[in-house]
Amino acid sequence: MEIFRAGATPSRAGPAEWFTGAVRIDALFNLTSPDRVQGASVTFEPGARTAWHTHPLGQTIYVTSGTGRCQREGGTVEEIRPGDVVFFGPGEKHWHGASQNNAMTHIAIQEVQDGRVVDWMEHVSAAQYGA
Repeated sequence: MEIFRAGATPSRAGPAEWFTGAVRIDALFNLTSPDRVQGASVTFEPGARTAWHTHPLGQTIYVTSGTGRCQREGGTVEEIRPGDVVFFGPGEKHWHGASQNNAMTHIAIQEVQDGRVVDWMEHVSAAQYGA
C-alpha cells in the first residue's frame, strides 16, 4: 500500500502549447511508470480551454465544479456542469474547458499506451470556442 498525501505534489500551470488561458493541473494518482491509468484535477479559469487533442485509449472527464464546454470534431459545442461525465473515445479529436463567464474544474482520467497519454494539436480558435 502506498498513500499519496494531499498537497505532496505541487500544482502546475497548464503549458501555453496545450492550453489557452489560465489552467491549473493537480496530479491525483498514478504519477509514475508503469501505471496504466493517470488522473488529474484540472481547473480552467473563465474562457480557458485545451487545444484540440486525442487520447490513444480515450479519456473520461468528471466535472466537479463550475460550468464548462466541450466539443468533439464535427460536433456541436456542449455545455457541461458538475456531476456530468464525458467520455471521448480512442483517437476522438476534441477539446474541453471553462465557459466564457465561469471557471470549471474536472477530473481527467486517461490510460497510457506505449508511453503516450495524449497527442496535442492546434489551438481552438475564438470562433470555434464561441460557436
